[in-house]
Amino acid sequence: MSALGGIIGIVVCGALLVVGVLVLWIIASYNRLVALREKVRTAWAQIDVVLKRRYDLIPNLVETVRGYASHEKETLERVIQARNAAVGAASQGAGAVSQAEGQLTGALRQLFAVAEAYPQLKADAGFRQLQDELANTENGIASQRAGYNNIVRDFNTAVMTFPTNLIAGPFGFNSQSFFEVHDPGQREAPKVQF
Repeated sequence: MSALGGIIGIVVCGALLVVGVLVLWIIASYNRLVALREKVRTAWAQIDVVLKRRYDLIPNLVETVRGYASHEKETLERVIQARNAAVGAASQGAGAVSQAEGQLTGALRQLFAVAEAYPQLKADAGFRQLQDELANTENGIASQRAGYNNIVRDFNTAVMTFPTNLIAGPFGFNSQSFFEVHDPGQREAPKVQF
């Protein structure tokens, strides 16, 4: 009987060891997914900061253009509408924001095309400063978008790969959307230098 008891003891210890390793793996996988999800949220918050800066610059830019080109009302209104739509999309996730941002970029292109026809506007120091600030902000958006997309890629890979996907689903970890530009014509920042 003592040999049988020893075998049972070994089997029980082995089973406890396997269960212990499995529990540790589940905890480690869960914590890794939580850390990656928080990185995604932090990266999105950084994008949000840069987008807010952009949204704050646009009304000043529109008012400056309005001072020189008041009869371009339709273009100015289109920019404001696109800005407001982009601000409203901020709470709807990366997909909605990227679509709204694409529309805003197109509206800004039209605004700068209008500005091209007004030499006094192009010479205005305030307008030039706003152009420079907007160009820097556009570069910041592009940089933050790249960082965000890299983190989303890492998170999505962890969520979808085996065996971590066995933990991700039951604990509510879902793939995140990339911050993409859907229209190839919108892949470039608006030209803000004359």
